[in-house]
Amino acid sequence: MSDGGPSEGGTGARRRWAEGGPERLYVVTGGRNRPAERVALDLVALIVTRGVPGPAAHPEQAAILRMCTNPLSVAELSAYLSLPASIVSVLVGDLIDGGKVEVRAPASAAALPEAALLEAVIDGLSRI
Repeated sequence: MSDGGPSEGGTGARRRWAEGGPERLYVVTGGRNRPAERVALDLVALIVTRGVPGPAAHPEQAAILRMCTNPLSVAELSAYLSLPASIVSVLVGDLIDGGKVEVRAPASAAALPEAALLEAVIDGLSRI
């Protein structure tokens, strides 16, 4: 009796496809491992939706557009979609090219309040 391995196209092959095997990832990105444009995306870059998914959008891209009504990082998208960050970067790059999302830089250390101010707030709250 056969186990339905990959050479036979049985349940083994279907399971790998559903689990994000390399064949599925190749199809999702069209064989690319980098965004079409030279978009600098790192894991903490925040993605925000600017448009709605069109009828020709891949399911993964439509999911990104639905999830990013509030800013999410590339790392968060990767975790929520159960896809490698490199694949998410390709998908997000395509959405950027299409004007469907925008990239926001994460808050820098310069934008955060000084430690002395935070300590004063904590002290004040602890006295209440």
